Amino acid sequence: MADLVFSSISDITRACDGILRFDASGVAVEDERGLRGELIDRLVWTAVFGNDDAKAVSTWLIRQAAARTGAYTASINDLYMACGRGEYNNKVTPAINLRGLTYDMARTVFQAAHAHKVGAHVFELARSEMGYTEQRPAEYASNVLAAAIKEGHKGPVFIQGDHYQANAKRYGSDPDKEINGIADLIREAIAAGYGNIDIDCSTLVDLSYPTLAEQQKANYVNTAELTRVVREAQPQGMTVSVGAEIGEVGKQNSTVEDLDAFMAGYVAELERLSKDGGPDLAGISKISVQTGTSHGGVPLPDGTIADVNVDFETLARLSKAAKERWHIGGAVQHGASTLPEEAFGHFRQANAVEVHLATAFQNKVLDSSRFPKSLTKEIHHYLDEHHSDERKPDMTDAQFYYKTRKQAFGPFKRQMWDLPAETRQAIMDELRPRFALLMQELGVYDTVELVASYIKPIKIDIPAPAALKGVKAG
Repeated sequence: MADLVFSSISDITRACDGILRFDASGVAVEDERGLRGELIDRLVWTAVFGNDDAKAVSTWLIRQAAARTGAYTASINDLYMACGRGEYNNKVTPAINLRGLTYDMARTVFQAAHAHKVGAHVFELARSEMGYTEQRPAEYASNVLAAAIKEGHKGPVFIQGDHYQANAKRYGSDPDKEINGIADLIREAIAAGYGNIDIDCSTLVDLSYPTLAEQQKANYVNTAELTRVVREAQPQGMTVSVGAEIGEVGKQNSTVEDLDAFMAGYVAELERLSKDGGPDLAGISKISVQTGTSHGGVPLPDGTIADVNVDFETLARLSKAAKERWHIGGAVQHGASTLPEEAFGHFRQANAVEVHLATAFQNKVLDSSRFPKSLTKEIHHYLDEHHSDERKPDMTDAQFYYKTRKQAFGPFKRQMWDLPAETRQAIMDELRPRFALLMQELGVYDTVELVASYIKPIKIDIPAPAALKGVKAG
């Protein structure tokens, strides 16, 4: 499949002739149908695997062309704030993490969404996932926007930075460096087209303090500071949706008292930052909580996943308090994708605003009967060689490979993309019904008009890459 990657900018300009007209000032789409053919495939392959100059130009062309064809990057903030005001209820936005085969999977999400008029859905990637999947924000956004073009999507595209998380150990040794690292990532993500950022300083909650306010202080202070960074970086006319977190996933369950302690401190800290010479700062639109799940699920010795008892009553209380006391969209549930299908309707009944889904989709790909067994063996060998330090003494092979195989998405990215088209299509055909079922269970079928009533396109300046200087095509 190497021939899909453009080797130079001149190759790109020749391929765009009659389809895209562009120079450093912008892009015009002359033939949308032609764009949706092989050209968009080649542009996204180049955005992922090309040399630096070709990658930069392809990334820029994809984003510009998406906006010209009606697929624009957006913030979901105004929709969620409407939920907080009670203007809609019992519709839980799925936030979907795509770790591998990202272009194919994003196309499949759009296909499921289009078939059922789903407007409320989010594509996201966590800070930690960026490392082991080898996807920086610009690459991830390019995959999603190229998929939108390919599938003829018209309307907002919600791309989210998930778990932009503070590392407690690094924070303990050098707090400024750790928070500045997250701030730099926020700026990078927003520049790449992300309209949604989830800040996670819940790792800094210190339960050794006697009061909830003291326990949550490092969380709310740093979340407020990073909210300020978002507001300074966001495009003019857009209020980027910001999420916060009060309970680290896999730890003890959150309480309404935790929520109140965090929010009281956070609101006061935003006011302090505003009084210190800054503008009035819009706050968060949602709050992530812990109610009994864990990221990726807990594998049993035979490789199956242990049952999880989600406390939906606690989730409902937290979401209700978030809306009524703090006037935000509601509570967010992480680590839910490995729950049984019949559980997802409970999130809708609990009136959560968003649920995060990742591992089940990874599993669908890697466990598919169409995924080559030879590639699975290569991945297992890689994990044995490079991640043996993560194997606990009592782990079976099934448990070890299940817990670590996400680490293979980056090193094996090209091999997965190079799978035969019919193999990738067969895997996507298995995934599509799962996406559709979750959208149905979460209550977001027929939400295109709802989303359109709150989310409007804004013009965003997208600077051309330096490599495009003097280049003109079309």
